[in-house]
Amino acid sequence: MTRRIDDYALIGDLQTAALVGRDGSVDWLCLPRFDSAACFAALLGDEDNGHWRIAPKGATGCSSRRYAEDSLVLETFWETRTGTVKVTDFMPQRDRAPDVVRIVEGVSGRVEMSSVLRLRFDYGSIVPWVRRSEGHRVAVAGPDAVWLRSEPPVKTWGQQFATCSAFTVAAGERVAFVLTWHPSHERRPALVDPFEALEQSLADWREWTARCAYRGPYRSAVIRSLITLKALTYAPTGGIVAAPTTSLPEEIGGVRNWDYRACWLRDSSLTLGALLAAGYADEAAAWRDWLLRSVAGDPADLQIMYGPAGERRLPETALPWLRGYADSRPVRTGNAAVEQFQLDVYGEVMDTLHLASQAGIPAERHAWNLQLSLLGFLESHWREPDEGLWEVRGPRRHFTHSKVMAWVAADRAVRALEADPSLPGEPGRWRALRDEIHAEVCARAYDPGRNTFTQSYGSRELDAATLLIPRVGFLPPDDPRVVGTVDAVRDGLTHRGFVRRYTPDSGAVDGLPGREGTFLVCSFWLADALRMTGRADEARALFERLVGLTNDVGLLAEEYDPATGRQLGNFPQAFSHIGLVGTALALGGEETAG
Repeated sequence: MTRRIDDYALIGDLQTAALVGRDGSVDWLCLPRFDSAACFAALLGDEDNGHWRIAPKGATGCSSRRYAEDSLVLETFWETRTGTVKVTDFMPQRDRAPDVVRIVEGVSGRVEMSSVLRLRFDYGSIVPWVRRSEGHRVAVAGPDAVWLRSEPPVKTWGQQFATCSAFTVAAGERVAFVLTWHPSHERRPALVDPFEALEQSLADWREWTARCAYRGPYRSAVIRSLITLKALTYAPTGGIVAAPTTSLPEEIGGVRNWDYRACWLRDSSLTLGALLAAGYADEAAAWRDWLLRSVAGDPADLQIMYGPAGERRLPETALPWLRGYADSRPVRTGNAAVEQFQLDVYGEVMDTLHLASQAGIPAERHAWNLQLSLLGFLESHWREPDEGLWEVRGPRRHFTHSKVMAWVAADRAVRALEADPSLPGEPGRWRALRDEIHAEVCARAYDPGRNTFTQSYGSRELDAATLLIPRVGFLPPDDPRVVGTVDAVRDGLTHRGFVRRYTPDSGAVDGLPGREGTFLVCSFWLADALRMTGRADEARALFERLVGLTNDVGLLAEEYDPATGRQLGNFPQAFSHIGLVGTALALGGEETAG
């Protein structure tokens, strides 16, 4: 049976990540980077597409699991008829080669254990050649080589194109498995000591979480979300991927399946705000620097997303040999939305750099000239329709949120020049642009009959992105048009108390068949908007309902289906966890944006 999306936990080494199920199976892992081809792809197919399960013999699901302390070290407990065992899964922060470490420890009694490893390179399509070498197992196919060893050695054999192991642990005994990847043309990297690596990993996370400045009532949920955001960071560059997975469906059995293993600019200002407010200036500075490198060049070539190292080419391809999660096809790699025109990213870039400056992150010399180039392009193109925040695959429209973010770009330029008159620029020119955009949005995107801003000029559809209007400073929270918009979204887009992105009959807007679940970050935006419009009790109640949706180890996907109680979409999702952190801080009286 297909495991629920929220049955998984996350481990990672700040360059890639794996998903571990309640049954002890690693069903998703891309090596060596987030966006590399998967060597375990059972998540999007079946066990023959690659997985690694360690569990008591004959067991189905674990008894309980948790993260050790405030870390990304996963502890899974199994209570059996003959005893109790703990499996500790983690990926040490690497020097060069990625390792997956799985330590089996007897807690009580004696437990018979089994390990079944099926390596399948290139998203489950290639069965490697497996042989013994130096007492270890090594699997090789094309550019990939993976080594498996155990300490102490256990009985291991090949069976049905899998590497199997059987052993028994008694109370106090430990058996460690280490899986290491390297390019097949290179020598095997130095061996990692699994037990020392465990202690170092716990110490690394202990030091990192101690820096969190938040001490409010939701600290546990905030820390877990911050750890998740850190886990989605590609440490060599500072880029943050939207999720470590591809093609987990927004509708079970549907086609709304996208690759989120890339870095979206739209996440930038919200990510930066959350990190800065929580006390993580170094991570915020690294993200800002990634942003500057990625967007450098002709402003006409600005993309909405980039690869973890700033790559621009992200071609979308279907993988027909994978049946998809719960038969949700197609499975895609890459994302064609990279070719879309989305006006809002100009505002998001400007807002990100404005936030960084306000927080005291030292400015890069070339950053302001880059911003002036972006503004010059925006000045000539803001009147054009675009695909918008939600990356619709239908016709371009004059999306309200896109125009509001164009206003943000001009507004942040004016603020920068007012704060530092020595900067080159024309404040009068940008004030005029800001005023022109503001007037047009208020005239063409606002429906006075219903007292709400709509999704696009002249439309009747609602859009949860309009909840951001007061947050970015376009209008004050007490403006009747803002209050009316918040009420309209709450009344018109909520499903059992949670918020959809836009009108449920979305095919007319986004050009795709089927429906999707409620969008978790939009529900956090509603909580923020309720708080800003004076309804703090209602905001807090919604926020606490949202926190209650996290799975047993505190993780959130992109969406939630209230009818089935299942999380949907790629998992875990940075946007959802950014929303959780931002709302928690705001409810504690700390502003995170604007």
